[in-house]
Amino acid sequence: MKPILQDGAGFPDRLLYTLAVIAGISVANLYYNQPLLEMIREDLGTTALAANHIALFSQCGYALGLFFLIPMADLYNRRRILFIDFTLLILALLATAVAPDIGTVHLCSLVIGVCSVVPQFFIPLAAQYSRPERKNRNVGIILSGLLSGILASRVVSGAVGEWLGWRAMYHIAAAVMFLSTIVVLRILPDARPNFSGSYRALMRSLFTLIRTYPQLRLHTLRAALAFGSFLCFWASLAFKMAQEPFHAGSDVVGLLGLCGIAGVLTATVAGGYITRLGIFRFNCIGALLQLAAWGTFLLGADHYLPIIAGILLLDIGMQCIQLSNQATLFGLCPSASNRINTIFMSGYFIGGALGTLLSGAAWELAGWPGVVGAGTLLTAASLIITLWTKK
Repeated sequence: MKPILQDGAGFPDRLLYTLAVIAGISVANLYYNQPLLEMIREDLGTTALAANHIALFSQCGYALGLFFLIPMADLYNRRRILFIDFTLLILALLATAVAPDIGTVHLCSLVIGVCSVVPQFFIPLAAQYSRPERKNRNVGIILSGLLSGILASRVVSGAVGEWLGWRAMYHIAAAVMFLSTIVVLRILPDARPNFSGSYRALMRSLFTLIRTYPQLRLHTLRAALAFGSFLCFWASLAFKMAQEPFHAGSDVVGLLGLCGIAGVLTATVAGGYITRLGIFRFNCIGALLQLAAWGTFLLGADHYLPIIAGILLLDIGMQCIQLSNQATLFGLCPSASNRINTIFMSGYFIGGALGTLLSGAAWELAGWPGVVGAGTLLTAASLIITLWTKK
């Protein structure tokens, strides 16, 4: 029988790092499509806007999964939930690999998004059962695993797409998720449910939490806008790089994603500095870094070095904002950690979907300058909220 974790009793490092790896492998499914969008567009004979909507459906699916699935961890056994989730995810990945048209890819992308929420089962688990002095550090480690998965997904899918075609990437992803399922079911410990009642009552409690904690509303909104700005860049990068003067394929787009290693390092070390510097300063710094990134993307649009520098700034800024807003929320109501995380991450990915949608529309209407304008607007909105509330 697996051990039952106790609140605040400590979270074993071996389990923590294993879950961080699985978090990265799982969330990667959400981002495999980004370097492949131009390749999928050509293969299925569709428009750039329709190809952009592959990423949009993934983000919307992730937001739905966060809202309807993650709260279940407060009510049901996590391993049972994850077994069903992984099974549906594997089927959706295989269906994408053989999809005959863009409509099928859109539908499968929605399901992949819903089922890629696995890391969000792990983050509140680490927050709830870690010792207080190690809570931010442990959340940062799992978040680093998640970010590493995002980076690796772009590099791997870009290379696989260039060498074997975009469909091969989804066959490989399904095999990797099958192995991940076996590992998770073997190592995930039992944790006591935090809620007694029906699923309907559980979902109603989400709105009670939103009304009760203004801090939750504030942190979710400004982080969502910043994440929208972040994905605004990535949703159109493949189209930008396919044009003059780059004429770059999916492998180059994937390698550019590797520049985001700075974001991983930020999440790893920044958790210990949140209390010292304060959430307000972290958000101001993050937003200013993002604005600097968009300026760099505009002024250096036709050169690799400014784009790489902009990616570094964008990633570091995003992680400053996400970690400072997310990690500090778990102390609001420890017994509702999964639902707190649900509210935050649902809003976060709604912001991401908004950024992806604006990116596609801006690209169609005004090309790269339009994308820069949309991303700048979203970051500026996040910064204005922080300055207005002074929190």
